[in-house]
Amino acid sequence: VQLQASGGGLVQAGGSLRLSCTASRRIGGTYVMAWFRRAPGKEREFQAAIWWSRAITEYADSAKGRFTISLDNAKNTLYLEMNNLRPDDAAVYYCAASSSLLMVKRRPDYWGQGTLVTVSS
Repeated sequence: VQLQASGGGLVQAGGSLRLSCTASRRIGGTYVMAWFRRAPGKEREFQAAIWWSRAITEYADSAKGRFTISLDNAKNTLYLEMNNLRPDDAAVYYCAASSSLLMVKRRPDYWGQGTLVTVSS
């Protein structure tokens, strides 16, 4: 499975962006899809996850209340709606997939190539 992330760009603080991640084929089953980010000089940071077959989500504290993860199963596409963006949200955002929440956080089966988000103050 290949994951293609897109939607990054330059936005002013307080603005919004929607990231997309399209899978080359249906993943389905019990797979978990997730978004991570890596800012320059920092470790990769989990942001949000969603179960492919169930409407269950999990968010990092930094994402709660501002970011929303969702799936369009018919399009095999994962989204991350980001609102009220701050300069410290600037990073390369990656999508990933694995068979469980634990594995998607530790060692995903699949990674997207990343999309750059820049937030100006």
